[in-house]
Formats: sequence, structure tokens, C-alpha cells
Amino acid sequence: MMQDEPGTLYLCATPIGNLKDMTERALETLREADIIAAEDTRHTRQLLTHFGIHGHLLSYHEHNKEKQGPVLIEKLLAGQQVTLVSDAGFPGIADPGEHLAKLAIEAGIRVVPIPGANAALCALIASGLPSSPFFFGGFLPKSKKNRREQLKLWQKIPATIVLYEAPHRVKEVLEEILAAWGDRQMAAGRELTKLHEEFFRGTVSECLAWLTQKTPRGEFSLVIAKAEEDITEESKEEEDPLLKVMALIAGGMPKKEALQVVAKENKVPKRELYNRLILAEEGEKE
Repeated sequence: MMQDEPGTLYLCATPIGNLKDMTERALETLREADIIAAEDTRHTRQLLTHFGIHGHLLSYHEHNKEKQGPVLIEKLLAGQQVTLVSDAGFPGIADPGEHLAKLAIEAGIRVVPIPGANAALCALIASGLPSSPFFFGGFLPKSKKNRREQLKLWQKIPATIVLYEAPHRVKEVLEEILAAWGDRQMAAGRELTKLHEEFFRGTVSECLAWLTQKTPRGEFSLVIAKAEEDITEESKEEEDPLLKVMALIAGGMPKKEALQVVAKENKVPKRELYNRLILAEEGEKE
């Protein structure tokens, strides 16, 4: 029988390595939950046992979200409180939690975030690269073809780019990033918040050299600088020809010659440039 008020879906962050990063609010939310939906129930059971919590666990992951999502929504509509956790960090960041949040919102169910640790933000703020703006791309596609298409699509994003990558694929992905985006500045973080936390900061090619000296272990957070703004021929042409004329005159070139050079270079009528120059000079005299 349905209650008058639906329950609340809590998106609860859990530690990404260091258990001391578990917040009091997160512990309270887990203790009070009617159902704890977990990406890996065995992993979450160990976490709950550590903190002396004995909750009712239900499996919810990428491969069963289409089936389990509606089940959890029914529980919520019946008035039960559901707390969703991922294996580490925020549910909904590069995992199926976003699917459940969307279903809940569409059903008019309250969705509440319980903040905590996040690998992407940890890597970003410690990277030494600009944190605003930044673009989070999560995991790149596993297929080489799809990955290269994605890299091409994101090549000119005007922001610092944050990606996740598995240790067995990180070298291959960085080689593809080097080929697609060039040798940008970057940072790579692994084992974040754990005992063996490690950062590399340098260029993509230097990071590849660093990785050849060690066996990559632990999930990587990659922070990559945005593309440098190239002064292309197209952008040069977009510069106001009048400004070029005035710069040449200021540099000592006779007015007639400056007009002729710029008119020819930019394929604009010399008379038009001359008239604009006269107006500009008259404006300066006023």
C-alpha cells in the first residue's frame, strides 16, 4: 500500500581510499536507510561492517540498472528511504547512479546529494592546471575507433579536461591523446587518498616515459591542459585591416605604402581603407 509521501533517494559519497574521509552525515544516512543500493554489495558490506552498520543491501549496477531501477522507484514511491552508493566516491559520476537519479526525478521523488570524496576533483585541484573552467569526460570508450572519434570531438574544448582510466589501458590512451591533441601539459593521479598516493606532473610524452619505468597500478585520474590558442591564418585575416595599417604607420612606414600593403594582403579596396583611416584620424583630433 502506497504512503501519502514518497521516500527520498540519497546519493551518498563513500571514501575513494582513505576511510577517514567518511563523513558523519554519510554514516547517519546509511544507518537510517531502509535500503542501501550498492554497485558491489560485497565491497559495500565490508565498508558497512567497518563502521558497524547493518543495512539491507540491494544490488544496483550497470548490468542490472534497467531491471533494478524501477524496483527501487517502487520502493521509494511506497515511502521507503533509499541510499545509493558506488564502489568509491560519488554515485552518478561515471557510474549508473545518474540513471536512477533521472528515474527518481521523473517520478517526482526527492533526490538529495550527500557530499564526500571525489577522485576527479581531488586530481584537478592538485594538478597545478587551471580548475575553471574544466570538463569532466569520465572514461573514454573501450573501442579504439570510438575512442579516437571521441578524442577528435573533444580536441578543441576550451577547458582543462579530466578523465578516468584503468591501469591496463592508460599507456595506450595517453599515446592516442598525444597523437590527437599534441604534447600538452598534464597531471596523472593514482591511488588518491591512499597510502601510496602518487602524482605525475609534466607533458603527455613525459608521463608516458614515467609509466614505462613502473607498472601502472590503481585507477588513474588524468588532468589535461586545454588546447593552446593557435594564431591561424584565418584568425589573422579576422584582425581589422585598419589596425594593421595604423601599426605599420606607427612603425615608420609611409601612409600610402601601408595602405597599399594591407589592402593587397587582406584583399580589401585601398580607397575603403583610406576613408576609414581619415575618419579615425579625425576622431583622434576631436
